[in-house]
Amino acid sequence: MRWCISIPQLDTGSFDASGVKAYLARAEDLGFEGGWTLEQAIGPTPLIAPLEMLAYAAACTERLRLGVGVLVSSLHDPLQLAASITAVDRLSHGRLDVGVAPGGGFRRFAAFGVDPETFVGRFTEGLALMKAAWSQESPVRFEGRFRQVEDLPLEPKPVQRPHPPIWFGANAPRALARAVRLGDAFLGAGSATTAAFADQVTTIRAELDRQGHDPTGFTLAKRVYLTVDDDPGRARERVVAGLRRIYGRMPGIEDVPVSGTPDDVVRGLQEVADAGAEMILLNPLGADVAEDREQMERLVADVLPHVT
Repeated sequence: MRWCISIPQLDTGSFDASGVKAYLARAEDLGFEGGWTLEQAIGPTPLIAPLEMLAYAAACTERLRLGVGVLVSSLHDPLQLAASITAVDRLSHGRLDVGVAPGGGFRRFAAFGVDPETFVGRFTEGLALMKAAWSQESPVRFEGRFRQVEDLPLEPKPVQRPHPPIWFGANAPRALARAVRLGDAFLGAGSATTAAFADQVTTIRAELDRQGHDPTGFTLAKRVYLTVDDDPGRARERVVAGLRRIYGRMPGIEDVPVSGTPDDVVRGLQEVADAGAEMILLNPLGADVAEDREQMERLVADVLPHVT
């Protein structure tokens, strides 16, 4: 099993630079494969923006891969987003993984000037334009429904060629088929249950076969919100409070986390692994960096050695 850890993004009054630096250094020392952020462009939770957080993390780390899961790229200008992604890839010397998704019907598309009737088309075309910006030699040419580009100089290019790995977030069968067609990996949402993830894995594996893709070249992963505590009731209270900070009263959100004693969390993570996850992104939900650091240490010491 490959393990990644979330990077604390909460900024409740002032940014804890020393705490985040120490957290990232310790994540590298503990052997985590990567550190990941999430995007919440609109919401009440004071989160540092994901790519900017990864640029900061790039300066604090040497080995840790850096990921964002996921950017709702239909809400971004594709050329500006491509330039920002390139910057983080270059600042990290090619350690970036990029998660993307078109978003769903509850997104406030109007706030970003996006027509909700065309957001999926804009998403797929925007991704194609970003790939062209990254992979074509300048000047870049692109002809699409929403964007036409002719002889556009776009420099620099990402370190990773032809571009950083593209991870998809998706749920519906058509979206999962799109993930296989256009992406390099799949990251199951933290807001989805393990049972839902298992169904997604089944669909993706069928699509990999149908589309003629080598399944060994397409990683299946899941973000897992979790809290470990010797007191199961206290663990549950802490993890639900963390979920409320991010998702508010979203229906069903209390069904997704893994929490409890070390043995409870081992069982929960083993279920995710058995459902098909090849990488698990551990996402503690502490109220500050210190709480997330305590959870990271506890997970490595008491939980991860027992998950196969």
